[in-house]
Amino acid sequence: MQSMVFGATGIVGSLILQRLIESGERPYALSRRSRSTVEGVTWVQGDLNEPENLSLPPFEIAYSTVHPLLLANALPHLDLRRTRRVVFFTSTSILTKLNSEDLQERANIRMLADGEYRLQTACEDLCIGWTGLRPTLIYAEERDANLTRVAKFIQRFGFFPLSGWGGGLRQPVSAKDLALGAISAASCSQTVNRAYAVPGAEVVSYHEMIGRVFDGLGRRRLIIPVPPFVWTACYQGLARFFPNTNARMGSRMSKHMVFDGSRAKRDFGWSPGPYQPRFEV
Repeated sequence: MQSMVFGATGIVGSLILQRLIESGERPYALSRRSRSTVEGVTWVQGDLNEPENLSLPPFEIAYSTVHPLLLANALPHLDLRRTRRVVFFTSTSILTKLNSEDLQERANIRMLADGEYRLQTACEDLCIGWTGLRPTLIYAEERDANLTRVAKFIQRFGFFPLSGWGGGLRQPVSAKDLALGAISAASCSQTVNRAYAVPGAEVVSYHEMIGRVFDGLGRRRLIIPVPPFVWTACYQGLARFFPNTNARMGSRMSKHMVFDGSRAKRDFGWSPGPYQPRFEV
C-alpha cells in the first residue's frame, strides 16, 4: 500500500515515516517547504491551508497528525480516487477538557472535537474509511512539549513543585508506540469508522509520573507539594517554563484522567510499552 503522511515533521508523524520505511515502503510526506531528499521518503511540497493548489500523487492510506479540521477542509479538494483509509490523531482532551473553566482552552478543545466530527463526516461522504486515535499524555524524550519541559525544569532547579500531592492518575504514552499503533490500525478492517482511546500501558499518579522523570535523568527525586492556593499565586513565575498552559494545570494534578484501551487492544492489538522515560544528561 502507498501511504501519505500529513504532519510528517512532527513527533508522531516522523516516527510513522520511520516505521513505514523500515517496513520496506517509500511513503509520501507533505511539507510546506522544500526538503532535502531523505532516503526512503518522497517529499511533496504544499500546504493543507491551500488545498486547491495541492497536486498530490495517488495514495491508498493517509496518516494525519495535523489538526483534524485542517484535513477535513482539504479532503474535498484532493484526488482521492485510490484512497481507502485515513488514520488520524486527536486527543482524549476532548473528553476531559471540553468544559474547561479556561475560555481559550475550552474554545480550542471544542474546535478539536468539531474537527474530529467534520473529518469523520468528510471521509464518509467520500466513501473513505476513517480511524480516529485519541492518545493520552504523549511523551518523546527531548522532543515533546510535556515531560521534556518537566525534565528541563528539574535539570535547571533540581526539584519540581506540585499543587497538592499530585494524586491524579495518568497514562503517559510513548510517541513510538503511537506510530506503531497507527500503522496497525490502518491494516485492520475492524477499525473502520471507529475512534479509539490509546492510553499508555501503566496507570500512575501525577506524583509518580514526575518521579520517573527524575529517574530518567538519573536524579534523586525532590518533589515538593505546595498548597493549591500557593501554586495559583506563584504560577506566574512558573508560566514561562510551561508555555501554552494555565494556572488550572495545578488543579488537574489531582484529577484522574484514565481511559480504557481494551477496544484498541481487541481490534488492532494495541500494546504499548511501560512508562520508563530516559533523558540525555
